[in-house]
Amino acid sequence: MRKKSRYIAAFMILMILLGAALAANVCIGSVSVPVSQVWDILMGEQADEVYRNIVMQIRLPRALGGAAMGGALALSGYLLQTFFHNPIASPFTLGISSGAKMVVALAMVAALGSSLQVSSWGLIAAAFAGAMICMGFVILMSRFVEQMSMLIVSGVMIGYICSAVTDFVVTFADDSDIVNLHNWSMGSFSGITWDNVAVIWIVIFTASVCVFLMSKPISAYQMGEAYAKNMGLNIPLFRVLLVLLSSILSACVAAFAGPVSFVGIAVPHLTKRLFGTAKPILMIPACFLGGASFCLGCDLLARSLFAPTELSISTVTAVFGAPVVIVIMLKGKRERTES
Repeated sequence: MRKKSRYIAAFMILMILLGAALAANVCIGSVSVPVSQVWDILMGEQADEVYRNIVMQIRLPRALGGAAMGGALALSGYLLQTFFHNPIASPFTLGISSGAKMVVALAMVAALGSSLQVSSWGLIAAAFAGAMICMGFVILMSRFVEQMSMLIVSGVMIGYICSAVTDFVVTFADDSDIVNLHNWSMGSFSGITWDNVAVIWIVIFTASVCVFLMSKPISAYQMGEAYAKNMGLNIPLFRVLLVLLSSILSACVAAFAGPVSFVGIAVPHLTKRLFGTAKPILMIPACFLGGASFCLGCDLLARSLFAPTELSISTVTAVFGAPVVIVIMLKGKRERTES
């Protein structure tokens, strides 16, 4: 009963944080929108037209899109940590986000040069291709590298290579498009439209449901491959599904927001501490809620701290996420020393 009460309290905390973050992102900005006006706008009642445009065209789609992408990043990080049995594996540290960003940048610049417009589905497809390319390199490296720390280093190097290619491509884009491409390549939730929100939620919600349905196989896999095989789990197929789902989740984020760092590492560990368990059936929804709250809070700081100048979302997530990674590494070193 004590554990059950803790789980209920933890979920309540996450939902309250998410609700507060959504409300703050809609109301707070260079122009403050009263809560009463936001309520009237959402209910379809008469409200100030300026406030209506700010809320419905800019802040609300950005907040909803940011929440979905934050949850996707945290969930992708959780899957990668499960796959590699490494506490600091994430789309960012393994170079997956950078690979997705590189292919999306190539597609965007090619489309702009031909006076074409890439659809939301096209961006996701390009990002998924880039994510799978980098994931393939990482998995290949894992066959030759015994130490998981070296695998992370390999992923970081792959990420740097992809980022260098992206910067090269962005540099030679047309002058009128450089600003938008540069902001995107640094990581930003700005410019998200309702059409983008619809595609983002369709892809991320579908992938997240699939991940949740894999709770029992993930739980068995966490107990070790030998145990999972004895339980009848098809390990090769399970690994393929983990790779595909984590790549889809991270690719969707890279397609619309560029690379967002440290969310996939920090949030799963923080939620495990909050719940006091690593059970997938609890961690999967908890990671999604925690990632959504974390990203919305960081996005609010990114656009309001130095308004009207907006920071990249990765700048803020790194400030809060990097200390968590340092603590994880120090804790792991202390445990190895004690053993």
